[in-house]
Amino acid sequence: MTARLATLTSFVLALAAPAYAAGPVDTTAQAGVISPSVTPVPTRPQLVFTLRGGVAASPEYFGSDDYAVGPDLGFSFNYLALRSGRSFGNPDPWADRMGLSFGGSFRVIQDRKTDDFDELAGLDDIDAAFELGGSVRYGAEHFAAFGEVRRGFGGHEGWVGEIGADAIVRPTERLQLTLGPRLFFGDDTYTDTYFGITADEASAALPAYGPEGGMVSAGIEFGARYQINDVWGLEGAVTWEKFTDDAADSPIVEQGSDEQWGIRFGVTRVFSIGG
Repeated sequence: MTARLATLTSFVLALAAPAYAAGPVDTTAQAGVISPSVTPVPTRPQLVFTLRGGVAASPEYFGSDDYAVGPDLGFSFNYLALRSGRSFGNPDPWADRMGLSFGGSFRVIQDRKTDDFDELAGLDDIDAAFELGGSVRYGAEHFAAFGEVRRGFGGHEGWVGEIGADAIVRPTERLQLTLGPRLFFGDDTYTDTYFGITADEASAALPAYGPEGGMVSAGIEFGARYQINDVWGLEGAVTWEKFTDDAADSPIVEQGSDEQWGIRFGVTRVFSIGG
């Protein structure tokens, strides 16, 4: 069964991490012009990124009390080195990102076909939405905090944001566990799309409702990552969130559930190009 609410797909690129910035390099050696009398020195990877593939379970739509299982995909950029000698991120994909870093954020929300749900009869269909934006993160040895802002395209044209923090523990060198709160926000356009009901859509079961933007949900996430070897790993997370404010008062949520659970599990693979 295909999940109606697609899982999060995010990417991270440390664009401002001074601790990882490389110093001057021998550009002649980088270009492949090496004197016969000089022993070649291995070059560092030019690009390192990680892909994740697995399965996830999530509500069939925002406010649904039914769940569906579908694919979970994700990717992250770990390191980028330019021929000029400037680099971003860390060539070790398993290293924790310390200090301040910036990156991207991406999410897909699948379409909502009301013909598939008897309880939503009369509501308009909503096309799939793609959200694209940026993120900022601060990491320490046992703590990390982040913020994300995205703009929607397709199913909704609004703005959303999320802030969160994690406590980090490492029971072993290969295992990392995280736990922390999450707050999710959306503007009027976003909340009206997924929680609003127009006069033309209204019925006795689902009366007209015009929500305003603000905090949409508050929750918590528990995550785990295990490094099998230098290139393979396992990654999973369990999330719980509760709708708040106008989203919680929506007739769509009231006929379903204001508590939403999610779980994902996947295999990660590190790729190095240009090394």
